[in-house]
Amino acid sequence: MRLLLALAFALAPAFPAGAAPKNVVLLVADDLGFQVGCYGDPVAKTPNIDALAKNGTRFTHGFASVASCSPSRATLLTGMPTHQCGQYGLAHATHNASSFKTVKGLPALLGPAGYRSGVIAKLHVQPKEVYPFDVEVPGGGRNPVQIAQQAKTFIADCGEKPFFLLVGFTDPHRAAKGFANDGKYPASVPAVTFDPKTVPVPYHLPDNAETRGELADYYQSVARLDHGVGLVLKELEAAKKLDDTLVIFLSDNGIPFPGAKATLYDAGIHLPLIVRKPGQKPGVACGAMASWTDIAPTVLDWCGVKPAPVGKKDAPLPGRSLLPVLETEKADGWDAAFASHQYHEVTMYYPMRAVRTRTHKYILNLAHPLEFPSASDLWGSDMWQGVLKRKDTMMGRRAVGAFLHRPKEELYDLTADPNELKNIAADAGAAKVLDDLRAKLADWRKKTNDPWLIKDQHE
Repeated sequence: MRLLLALAFALAPAFPAGAAPKNVVLLVADDLGFQVGCYGDPVAKTPNIDALAKNGTRFTHGFASVASCSPSRATLLTGMPTHQCGQYGLAHATHNASSFKTVKGLPALLGPAGYRSGVIAKLHVQPKEVYPFDVEVPGGGRNPVQIAQQAKTFIADCGEKPFFLLVGFTDPHRAAKGFANDGKYPASVPAVTFDPKTVPVPYHLPDNAETRGELADYYQSVARLDHGVGLVLKELEAAKKLDDTLVIFLSDNGIPFPGAKATLYDAGIHLPLIVRKPGQKPGVACGAMASWTDIAPTVLDWCGVKPAPVGKKDAPLPGRSLLPVLETEKADGWDAAFASHQYHEVTMYYPMRAVRTRTHKYILNLAHPLEFPSASDLWGSDMWQGVLKRKDTMMGRRAVGAFLHRPKEELYDLTADPNELKNIAADAGAAKVLDDLRAKLADWRKKTNDPWLIKDQHE
């Protein structure tokens, strides 16, 4: 199958002169970091994602605007940071966060242009009027065979009508126990196992048996995700839609471990982004600093649909289309990404804002007197419970105390300190950089109507 996909991608023709682009398939992984072969991971088994990158564009600097499931997905579908679209936290259960009803997501914008929209498995945003998908197929986000069959049915039902399909995989998110590797899957789904002794341990995690065991299970879940990606693309090829479909693959946030998910550190927001446009130059590694706020403008640009104005002043969306830089390795003017977080679960209030350039990261912790909260799935993990029981003072290379108790401002020199371990906000030599990034972040917050600006005015 891998060879078929690679051949299909390589031979896919460009659009004939005058023909309009049509379809979009957005593949969203759940809690996937850089544990992907094409991003240099030494043990990951991801041949289908790697083939997509080989025949499309792999962004080396793709950034989620928030490291939390529902807020990130709302950003993808609206083009707005979470504080602007209103999806402050998780949509499900008691958390019950929802986007502002005045916002229009991609299904609402594409529908009037004749598009049929569908979502398979995980959507995780609300309300319906903001995200009015024509077809919603819930559940089964870890069963790659079922997902592919559902995609086949959706594509066939569209006929010649252009479509926007969101495939929301559940892998490699944590399950109630582990990563659901003990689930009942079709016999054709490979169970790719990993030796805990050989998996790489990220800098922000302790290197012990608990962490390695969970990471080995995580990598198996990633391999299952990759199989699902391959099956969906195979159905797209079989339906003869590959040569008129924009394919986007990314993750909503970083790995489901402390120090990544629900933080604005790079481990939480610097993520895989692969875009494959029919007829493009293959195998491009693009250095543009792309944001998840750029995804909706990219889709709208491809479909020839103008975005709806934002707010009373008819402000444009904060992002922009990635299509002009898909075949560019060095993209001038794409040198900053912004991030915004309110909470993950409703009990996890910890608003943060950040701006990330090629050389520095500035994080503003708006509720810094609070202890940094933990998502329930991370709290219950063997890794974190081990840290608590042993009363460890270090979590990998970061002090546990520094992770839980943060100052108002964090500034990191990413050239000298790529792991964001030494806060230089108080250093006299960094004053100019700090002032510059403060100004950049303040300007972005004003342009995106950040409700938390009122807190700044009272400090």
